[in-house]
Amino acid sequence: MLSTILIIILILILIGAFPAWPHSTGWGYGPSGVVGLILIILLILLLMGKI
Repeated sequence: MLSTILIIILILILIGAFPAWPHSTGWGYGPSGVVGLILIILLILLLMGKI
């Protein structure tokens, strides 16, 4: 249950950090790349049963 909520929150953060939004146009792809990497790591851990 907690891991599902965590993944949903990370997906929302990833969408918010995407550089197409006006508040994040100067950030580049750095924040969305970092959040995407964290999301991939959490998905791997979830599939392995570690979370």
